[in-house]
Amino acid sequence: MTIRNKAYIAGAWEHPLRVIPDLSTPELHATCAAGALADAGLSHSDVDGYFCAGDAPGNGATNMVDYLGLKVKHLDSTETGGSSYIIHVAHAAAAIAAGKCSVALITLAGRPKSERFNAFRGGGPDEQFEWWTGYSTSNAYGMCAARHMHEYGTTSEQLAWIKVAASHHAQHNPNAMLRDVVTVEDVVNSPMIADPLHRLDCCVVSDGGGALVVVSPEIARSLSRPLVAVRGAGEAVQGHGGGRGLDLTVTATSQSAPRAFAEAGVTPADVKYASIYDSFTITVLLQLEDMGFCAKGEGGRFVADGNLIAGTGRLPFNTDGGGLCNNHPTNRGGITKVIEAVRQLRGEANAPVQVPDCDLAAVNGIGGILGLRHAAATLVLERQ
Repeated sequence: MTIRNKAYIAGAWEHPLRVIPDLSTPELHATCAAGALADAGLSHSDVDGYFCAGDAPGNGATNMVDYLGLKVKHLDSTETGGSSYIIHVAHAAAAIAAGKCSVALITLAGRPKSERFNAFRGGGPDEQFEWWTGYSTSNAYGMCAARHMHEYGTTSEQLAWIKVAASHHAQHNPNAMLRDVVTVEDVVNSPMIADPLHRLDCCVVSDGGGALVVVSPEIARSLSRPLVAVRGAGEAVQGHGGGRGLDLTVTATSQSAPRAFAEAGVTPADVKYASIYDSFTITVLLQLEDMGFCAKGEGGRFVADGNLIAGTGRLPFNTDGGGLCNNHPTNRGGITKVIEAVRQLRGEANAPVQVPDCDLAAVNGIGGILGLRHAAATLVLERQ
């Protein structure tokens, strides 16, 4: 069974604040849910499917369904970190195609900026042997960046262009945490965090949230909203396999993206806009290669000289400023990538960064930690 054109994103809403000290996490979920449903022209009583990940408090989906007052017949609380909410769109489309629900609500919310949450949360079987030595997320991504530099001659200056592009877009987003345009020199001269990654190679930490409403074709056509179809999706998991056959320059996107493009019946060359999860600059570069926008090892040259900047570049990306400049609520910020892709396809992005005639977008997310284990998810969305 394919999900191609079997479901549409009818509602999308992102919380405008980046520090939210006066709302609880459940309240923030509820606020985002109300925003997305209003955007779709639907109400809570229309919802018959609910999707969330580990950012939902307590017993996750069970608690939130009760808190939101929903009457649902389908639940999904898949947790894959930063790729969770991209997977949720695909799972919602599959549930709708299978007749399990017709209006799926997806919500994300988190307050890491207000809560200053930095507690250890071990999970993997080998983490007890690694984390106490000082191994951290930034160290892992720095290791992947160092390996890419060793293998392909990628430079810190090339990675910096990814941050530069994000900052060019964030200047037009009044809600972005970092709105100042930066230069390559600014990035490479910022403090080193995990060699070779500098502070400006890293994403921001913010409160925030967002929600999506995915509906059946029949409901989508009854609403006065632009038709944004889920055309293809793919997901994959990659681990280090105890070090056997480990390639730090390849992500699970190399498996998820071809599946998504094949289901959609398109190629990377057809894509007008890309939303790419950007926990670090190296995360973006590896995904660009693994999605097929350039060959493996060519990512540095591909992003150089502003090729990701809307209006001048070959592939506009993260036109809201992304996680590098705009926001990164919880470690599952993939939902904001879908929201900005929907804005682009509807022609509702901020005017200076709106991609002309944007009818096909690709969204990709990485969850987990590169170099250890991670999950990737890819969506192809189309304006119809």
